[in-house]
Amino acid sequence: MRQRGKLEYGGHAAPQRTCVGCRVRTAKSELLRLVQVEDQVVPDLRGQLPGRGASLHPALSCLELAERRRAFPRAFRVPGPLDVSRVRAHLEGEPRNVM
Repeated sequence: MRQRGKLEYGGHAAPQRTCVGCRVRTAKSELLRLVQVEDQVVPDLRGQLPGRGASLHPALSCLELAERRRAFPRAFRVPGPLDVSRVRAHLEGEPRNVM
């Protein structure tokens, strides 16, 4: 039977989220939360930024899939493209001003 809303994870129930890139449901703790700030998508490392969030595996392959599928405008419910350069910089390990 398929579980809903929770994933048995280390003996504890954990909330699940779906990666906007690969569309795989996994534990929230394994995903990077992203939020929209003006026309940019930024990583929310502390999980405290306001607004609608989207989840992404911390891998460049999932980011590229999300960009190809145009998943970010759909996830944030906005028209038009969004800039994901800050997310890409974070995933590549470049030091940059990340929220």
